[in-house]
Amino acid sequence: MKIKPWQIGLAGAGTAALIFGLSSCATLPKGAKAVRPFYIGRYLGKWYEIARLDFRFEKNLDHVTANYSLNRDQTIRVDNKGYDKAQMKWKESIGKAKFVNAENEGRLKVSFFGPFYAGYNVIAINDDYNYAMVVGNNLKYLWLLSRDPTMPATFITKCLKHAQELGYDVSKLVWTNQGR
Repeated sequence: MKIKPWQIGLAGAGTAALIFGLSSCATLPKGAKAVRPFYIGRYLGKWYEIARLDFRFEKNLDHVTANYSLNRDQTIRVDNKGYDKAQMKWKESIGKAKFVNAENEGRLKVSFFGPFYAGYNVIAINDDYNYAMVVGNNLKYLWLLSRDPTMPATFITKCLKHAQELGYDVSKLVWTNQGR
């Protein structure tokens, strides 16, 4: 079978689109800035999800937590857990995260599916590393995280204002039930 020149061009365009698509998954929403300096050692450990913009993989989940730890290869192990109230069972997802640029910037990319990464950007954190706001690569992904099952109203208000300024529709946030 002889390959025609236009087929090579189409294959090249498809490959370029795939590479662009995969690399663009680690971007920041327009106007957002990742925390800098960022200290991964202080960020590691258990976090409770306070609120999120809902998406397919977290539908119906309550009691959501994320635990971050270092792997031997210096990537970050991401262990997400939540209770699916519709299916009445616990779900867990294990992934890994890597820094996009420098290790002192809160720009990471996370993968739960092999070579496919998505943006994980810490754009707000308090001085004690107890409360954080994390966004994905676009306006569809946002999380408020806390070291405790609750978060002070002052930090929530600050985050919601910042998120709205970036273009997030905070009225669509799902407030995670962390009750015992």
